[in-house]
Formats: sequence, structure tokens, C-alpha cells
Amino acid sequence: MNIFDMPALPMPEELTTILAESDCVRIERIVSTGQVTDWYDQAETEFVTLLEGCAVIEFADDRTVALSRGDTIILKPHDRHRVSYTTSEPPCIWLCVFF
Repeated sequence: MNIFDMPALPMPEELTTILAESDCVRIERIVSTGQVTDWYDQAETEFVTLLEGCAVIEFADDRTVALSRGDTIILKPHDRHRVSYTTSEPPCIWLCVFF
């Protein structure tokens, strides 16, 4: 697999592919093309790298973080958040490590 191989566009929903997982770690590639998410309240820590595109993560405490190609962020357990914006051109390609 090449991390930059794209599915047929446009996509009605985000595409999540589990690249590897164990009892302690899960690595995902997510492709977004303008989709936004509901609120997340995760028990895991998540290390996020945005490999392509631009996105905004909004937190329940009114913080927002704008991400561009190459930016990273660590989302701590139970830090309630959602993705409130993703570009469709270019699509967002996320590499996420949950631990």
C-alpha cells in the first residue's frame, strides 16, 4: 500500500483504513474530502499527522487548531473534540496513531 493512493473521488464519507494494530496500538489512515465529524471523547491518546490538505480541529472548551500539510497534534484522552473542517481539494490524508 502507498499511503497516498487515493480512492475514487468524490467520497460521500471519510475512508478509514487500519494499517496495523495490537492490544496497545492502532495505526490508521483516514481520507477526508470535505467531511466533518461528530464529537469524540476517546479513552486513548491519539497522535495525528496531517499528510495532505488542511483541516480544523475544534475542542469542547472553544479552542480550535488549524492544521496544514505536515502538522501534528496529540489528542489526550477525554479531550472532547471534533473535526470541523477538511479540504476536498486536495483531500486530507491523516495518519493517526492511537495508544
